Amino acid sequence: MNSFEWTTVGTGIGPLLLAATDEGLVSVVFHADAAVRDRALERLTGRLGAAGVEDPAGWLAEPIRQLEAYFAGGLRTFDLALDWSLSGGFNRRVLCELLAGVPYGTVVGYGDLAARVGRPGAAQAVGAAMGSNPLPVVVPCHRVVETDGGLGGFGGGPETKRKLLALEGVLPEPLF
Repeated sequence: MNSFEWTTVGTGIGPLLLAATDEGLVSVVFHADAAVRDRALERLTGRLGAAGVEDPAGWLAEPIRQLEAYFAGGLRTFDLALDWSLSGGFNRRVLCELLAGVPYGTVVGYGDLAARVGRPGAAQAVGAAMGSNPLPVVVPCHRVVETDGGLGGFGGGPETKRKLLALEGVLPEPLF
């Protein structure tokens, strides 16, 4: 692979950077203003060993269409090829279980997710896996919450997590 495609797309939670390889969608980055975008592209170039090429009309057309449908409330399950090369081992196992086993409009506790992958008591490790998720929104780490009902951490920030959970009907819409 000599290059990956990327673009930014405006959403109800701010701009997202999307990047794709020949294998599929490889990265989604929150709050992708120019500075965040440039840092993320530099990291991706290093991690993927390839140069980024801006191409919003190429492979990324379908992820853009599906994200727009999701944010409009018309899509509950993404159907996209995913490139898992930025995740491995335990983290990938947790993310795959999250993707397969926690549907739209539901949440799961960190400890419950740890138990589902055969590591009861590894709630903190699940939290670390969520923090390393290269494909947020599509791989719905916003659906993982604290057992006591707290939101827990989130790479996009707590307000973004609240908005995503409100979109899915788990929380009421924010008043402000």
